[in-house]
Amino acid sequence: MLARSARARVAAAEGAAVRDETGRTYAAAAVALPSFSLSALRLAVAMAVSSGAASLEAAALVSDTDVADPADLAVLHDLGPSVTLFLAGTDGVLRATLVP
Repeated sequence: MLARSARARVAAAEGAAVRDETGRTYAAAAVALPSFSLSALRLAVAMAVSSGAASLEAAALVSDTDVADPADLAVLHDLGPSVTLFLAGTDGVLRATLVP
């Protein structure tokens, strides 16, 4: 739900949310500027790290694509090799559950 609302708030291509080891949740939308771009999942992970998170428990990605970007998965697993990623469509319907 947080990932979906983060995406909708700014009409971004995707939204993401991650939960850290203490239960704190970070939501983000993709950033697409002429000189800079960052996926929603990478931004959510960066927000968690900059707030002191040492590991992640779970992540959610809302996007119109059916697959997660391998680079996003690599960043996600930097903070937890066993993080489950829930991939949902822009309609909120779960499309995949990626368990490492």
